[in-house]
Amino acid sequence: MPLVDDLRLGVLLDLDTLHPGDLDLSRLKDSLPDWQIFHHTPATAVAERIRRANVVVSNKVPLDATPLRQANDLQLICIAATGVNNVDLDVATACRIAVCNVRRYATPSVVEHVFSLILALTRRLEEHRNAVGAGRWQAAGGFCLLDFPVRELAGETMGIVGFGELGKAVARIAEAFGMRVLIAQRAGAPPQPGRYPLAELLPQVDILSLHCPLTEQTHNLIDASHLALLKPDALLINTARGGIVNERALAHALQEGRLGGAGIDVLEEEPPAHGSPLLELTLPNLIITPHVAWASREARQRLIDQVEENIRAFGRGTPRNLVNQPAVRQDE
Repeated sequence: MPLVDDLRLGVLLDLDTLHPGDLDLSRLKDSLPDWQIFHHTPATAVAERIRRANVVVSNKVPLDATPLRQANDLQLICIAATGVNNVDLDVATACRIAVCNVRRYATPSVVEHVFSLILALTRRLEEHRNAVGAGRWQAAGGFCLLDFPVRELAGETMGIVGFGELGKAVARIAEAFGMRVLIAQRAGAPPQPGRYPLAELLPQVDILSLHCPLTEQTHNLIDASHLALLKPDALLINTARGGIVNERALAHALQEGRLGGAGIDVLEEEPPAHGSPLLELTLPNLIITPHVAWASREARQRLIDQVEENIRAFGRGTPRNLVNQPAVRQDE
């Protein structure tokens, strides 16, 4: 493995996706002698910008086969996220480029967002707020307005798909609310004690929260057939990845009143420049937020600091958070 002196030039491809001006970047900048920091990088500029880099940091910029093969000095890719689906890992490994990610940096932020969506839907916050704004409470005959019945979480059943760091944290808070928690069997994995096949889990849950990665096995994991298994008043919460849910099927279920509501922080295309069936709906029981569950200031600072830690660990020859096992370079 290289020593820190072998790593000189770092390139950060998309600072604007992490840092709207409120973070401390000093530790990251001190981790290498030279940095080129770009606010955003179009696909056409990736190859040129990483060509001479020793370290590349990317949040959402795809790193495909062609630019990776041309980056002869590249030793380390730091993904400023947990998911690494934006990197061609096979090519990176073949080119002897280490790839690492960041982990557990956004757990409090994501969990709080999950329950913000759940509570906004179960307590009918938007409808109550709009009713007050329209003067309906002021004109009511009684002391409160009961036009939008609310429901309690205590006693309800939460189903969780993806029981890693985030799924476990959501489960702990659900139990604190007095909810029963059921865990889905991992897609394509052997059966595990205490886990439920998806078709068995879905009819039992009042709220389904998704926390699995987007893979070939989980793409369109929640489709029309699975939505039909949910209770008609069940809620679907997705703060994982957009492609896990079939957006057109979800839109149809909501339009037809076959689902109690949905809180969605992610879409299959981000940003959704070409639209989405969900964006065409104006329903009070559908809340869409722009992929911000992870994005508290505290979480983003932890992310940046962990990228710095990954770079320094790699430079010391003790890499951390590796997601691939590149072959040892011939000069090592």
